[in-house]
Amino acid sequence: MHEDSVLFIDKPAAMTSFGVVARVRRRLSEQLGKKAKVGHTGTLDPFATGLMIIVTGKECRNAMHYSKLDKVYEATIRLGQTSTTGDPEGDIIDVSSLKPTAGEVSAVLDRFTGEITQRPPIYSAIKINGERAYKLARKGIEVEMPERTVSVYSLDLIDYTYPEINICVHVSSGTYIRTLAQDIGLALGTSAYCTQLRRTKVADWSLTDVSFTLPPEG
Repeated sequence: MHEDSVLFIDKPAAMTSFGVVARVRRRLSEQLGKKAKVGHTGTLDPFATGLMIIVTGKECRNAMHYSKLDKVYEATIRLGQTSTTGDPEGDIIDVSSLKPTAGEVSAVLDRFTGEITQRPPIYSAIKINGERAYKLARKGIEVEMPERTVSVYSLDLIDYTYPEINICVHVSSGTYIRTLAQDIGLALGTSAYCTQLRRTKVADWSLTDVSFTLPPEG
């Protein structure tokens, strides 16, 4: 690992993106004998795993370039329940026992390709008036998240065995898969949240390009 690097990391579950940055910074600072400059190029939710691009030193100035690239995810959507955060970390509530058919699932997924409109989850790293939305949510402050237009280049059904839908989705930067999962559930006449999420590609880079193993805790 060099002072000015682009690192490809396979983020484990239960770790924040800022935690990844902190651990890389600690390891690089120890190696250099001085405080290292380290940044990420787009967050992954704590429950999610997969490819993160970390920049160090002079490469930090290029972080915005990497953050705007398209991404590919594999996700598991659970029907019939909602989550306050859209993922396993929230309060899970049973909503419906409706069991959509495989044909209905395929038809609905087709509706979510191309340009779509999303309202990002309040439990996100988006800044509202200078403060992270998830911090406002934890304080019980209600905010209106602005809608955004994103692109879904492809949305493939891997498997459907009620209540779980497994998909592979190729999206533009700024797309929230948690929101996509919830919107798919609503379109099916039920509810849903994202139980598993793994980022497998960023532009042409994939998990085969992982170049750095995270140091152990402690």
